[in-house]
Amino acid sequence: MAAKSPILVKTTSSASYLPFRNMGCVKELAESSTLSSIPSHYVFSTNLEDQVVTEEIPIIDFSLLTSGTPDQRFKIVQALGKACQDWGFFMVINHGVPENLREEMLEACQRFFDLTEEEKREYADKHVLDPIRCGTSFNASVEKVFFWRDFLKVFVHPEFHSPVKPPGFSEISSKYSKRTREVAWELLKGISESLGLEEHYIDNAMKLEKGLQVLVANLYPPCPQPQLAMGLPPHSDHGLLTLLIENTIGGLQIQHRGKWVQVNSLPNSFLVNTGDHLEILSNGKYKSVLHRAIVNGKTTRISLAMAHGPSFDTVVSPAPELLNSESNPPAYSGMKYRDYLELQQGNVLDRKTCLDRVRV
Repeated sequence: MAAKSPILVKTTSSASYLPFRNMGCVKELAESSTLSSIPSHYVFSTNLEDQVVTEEIPIIDFSLLTSGTPDQRFKIVQALGKACQDWGFFMVINHGVPENLREEMLEACQRFFDLTEEEKREYADKHVLDPIRCGTSFNASVEKVFFWRDFLKVFVHPEFHSPVKPPGFSEISSKYSKRTREVAWELLKGISESLGLEEHYIDNAMKLEKGLQVLVANLYPPCPQPQLAMGLPPHSDHGLLTLLIENTIGGLQIQHRGKWVQVNSLPNSFLVNTGDHLEILSNGKYKSVLHRAIVNGKTTRISLAMAHGPSFDTVVSPAPELLNSESNPPAYSGMKYRDYLELQQGNVLDRKTCLDRVRV
């Protein structure tokens, strides 16, 4: 599907500058020549010394899903289902998105964060449903402890938006958004089949033609006391699937069977996690995965997440085809995706507290 013409948005409300005026961005703080310890409002009290293990993470060969033999496709669909059920996370290889496009996208994100604070304020906005906003931490307006992270969030589908600066960002992000959207939608076809549903069930039920796709760029600068700070706390994502890439600096950890697993991505792979709305649609068979971002004391980490969700107006509830009044009753109540997104993004980020609100 062809990308729509960019809508270049500038925000001008003085209220939008509040988080920057009060605390500045982490990048600016980290680059201060006088910084030797982190301010007290960045000290994360949760124990970061939890046991972290290394395990083999499921790997999905995308080419077998799209161009394999019927037997190969059947096996990869089963592998997709097992990864969603056992992990809520997998790596995708042979996806067809050019490596140079991925690198250009990460470089474009770096250029955005390298803009002056005055230039970045142009895109700051306090409302979570604005199509372009940048800021620091997660939701600085309600948080008591801030996270060691700056971000840019852009709605790129069904209507394409882009910041005006830096030059070239719009063109690169348009190409990248289209290619990752194609990968996500093909994965959702396979996931739909793995649930015993028709291939296009999720596509049709979630109205993906008008589905929300959000580009989320994250900057985690070097931290002088990384053992005390957190890039992002344990949380699950809204939506159906999130596709993530990062520079060569790892920092993603996922929770699996009560332990934190350090994710080491394969070259040119996508890291994919299931979201809250896939958990709701599958009536809990495929659970969204808790994950967190840690920081380090030496190098800047950049990650780029592409979140894929239903259309804003879709009321997401368990698929009726998967329910049984006696053995498998509905475990979640329906909620419009727009309302869920506003609820999650407008509050403190804390594990699955938003999803808990729609549990029956």
